[in-house]
Amino acid sequence: MNTTARITVIGVGNEYRRDDGVGWAVVTRLAERLRNAPSPGRAALVVCDGDPARLISHWEGADLAIVVDAAHAHPGRPGRVHRLELAGGRLAVADGATSSHGLGMGDAVELARELDRLPALLVVYAVEGADCSPGTGLSAPVGAAVDSLADEIAGQIADHHRRIAGR
Repeated sequence: MNTTARITVIGVGNEYRRDDGVGWAVVTRLAERLRNAPSPGRAALVVCDGDPARLISHWEGADLAIVVDAAHAHPGRPGRVHRLELAGGRLAVADGATSSHGLGMGDAVELARELDRLPALLVVYAVEGADCSPGTGLSAPVGAAVDSLADEIAGQIADHHRRIAGR
């Protein structure tokens, strides 16, 4: 019985472009949560600039890969979180949210699918940003989303470990 799961959480973005750093902020907060609370398992926590090859290298071989990134949506509501899950080998995009990097997460997923390097389960949390200008610090609505999103992901990690242990 396999009682360990490889879980990777990837914060995508650039902490020096204000709200584009939300992925990094969530990973930092998640690291604090996992360090200070008992957990039934572990997760690799990494940050990435969103380059498709780097994303693929981080999630390759994972049972569960969670990606957190800033997004633009029209109409926008800064701080709103979109949850996208890999369905049938394609990323189901909801509400018109797109990455703030110009890179479509769908492009990285499609490349990984073609290379047979997708994780068993891929979940993307896209947080709508308000300000991606040069500088540090998140806008108030995006910053307000960080704690609850870190809590949600910590719960998802624990649930995934419990499911694996129950097999």
